[in-house]
Amino acid sequence: MHAISAPTAHPVRLPFYRQLYFQVVLAIVLGVLLGHFEPSYGEALKPLGDAFIKLVKMIIAPVIFLTIVTGIAGMSQLSTVGRVFGKAMAYFLFFSTLALVVGLVVANVVQPGAGMNINVADLDQSAVKGYVAKSHEMTLTGFALDIIPKTLVSPFVGDNILQVLLVAVLFGVGLAMVGDAGRPVLNFLDALTTPVFKVVGIVMKAAPLGAFGAMAFTIGKFGLGSLVNLAWLVGSFYITSLLFVVVILGFVARLCGFSVFKLCRYLKAELMLVLGTSSSESALPSLMEKMEKAGCSKSVVGLVVPTGYSFNLDGTNIYMTLAALFIAQATNTELTLGHQVALLLVAMLSSKGAAGVTGAGFITLAATLAVVPEVPVAGMALILGVDRFMSECRSLTNFIGNAVATVVVSRWENALDHERLDAALNGHPLPAAVTAAAAPVVPADMPVGAVARTVA
Repeated sequence: MHAISAPTAHPVRLPFYRQLYFQVVLAIVLGVLLGHFEPSYGEALKPLGDAFIKLVKMIIAPVIFLTIVTGIAGMSQLSTVGRVFGKAMAYFLFFSTLALVVGLVVANVVQPGAGMNINVADLDQSAVKGYVAKSHEMTLTGFALDIIPKTLVSPFVGDNILQVLLVAVLFGVGLAMVGDAGRPVLNFLDALTTPVFKVVGIVMKAAPLGAFGAMAFTIGKFGLGSLVNLAWLVGSFYITSLLFVVVILGFVARLCGFSVFKLCRYLKAELMLVLGTSSSESALPSLMEKMEKAGCSKSVVGLVVPTGYSFNLDGTNIYMTLAALFIAQATNTELTLGHQVALLLVAMLSSKGAAGVTGAGFITLAATLAVVPEVPVAGMALILGVDRFMSECRSLTNFIGNAVATVVVSRWENALDHERLDAALNGHPLPAAVTAAAAPVVPADMPVGAVARTVA
């Protein structure tokens, strides 16, 4: 059965002032100005940013569930699920470790904390007690057990992406195993996907307000002046993250036949949203939708993107080792090669518990330092004032890393439509072959596993 072809005419471009990218950029600029010149008003706008993040979290679980279930149920063989997941985890492990090593090397070469001669006893430790308390709850066993939800529906009322992922994978596998009996359920979920993504579009219209409120609060509360004293650390982190994206991820992208610069241009609205809210999670639904439009397999997108938000955090990993060594250098704490290797190994485990939300990287750093006694946890008070500014860079790097990973794993699986990818990255995304509303009726004798191949 052949897919129904849509007209090849490119969609009409909106005027620049109606594009989400421009609106979010304008909101960020206005937020910075308001926060700088009227700090009290800027701080008062925090609820705008919080409200937008809550709206996004509201829709994340349905988007992940529908994408994964319909993707897995459409696979010709269930062994494909394990293969995709295995390749994704291998990719995540390698590049997460590489990011940790990069942060370690940069900290040793640049030494951003050298010469500060900070006495730990003079630091105000009360400011970081809350983060340290939360970090004590982050254990490997606790993290693994937390993936398993209490009930089948509890992931949809919580904020644990991995719980939603687990339930969706199990449901998708079960749906594929029942064969023809599961076809009505699959057709219903396919039809449900369209209105859910319409809701995503409605929520994204509030993105400029969310970015404005979040940025006004950040500048109003912490001020641009807080960057001056620790500019060397912040600058080192931003430059290192930029080089990681351009050089390392750029090299991987080139090997796979696409440009990381064009990918960033394709995702520019989402990147501005991440920048404005300091949370890569705010753009998760939109990222999944856009990666599908760019030719990545629906099943790969459904497995790789949500998993990557917990296991593929390149920016957070660079930050953790760089910040840990900065604290050691600033407090004149000598770290041998053995200490640094231990720090690296602990960070590899603790970073897997970091979600894509604002501040998670700081809590993860506290968890890492709590296990490595050589580095004083109290030294985190040094970077508390600039952590919010570093959070934006962490989130951007994490976001780009997951976008690249999705394309790479799709290519490894031969599940990448290169024509659609090239068109999307060159600014002319192709229209969908079949819309959900006009999807062909599934013949009665067609197995569930073939449904996706019919409409693909």
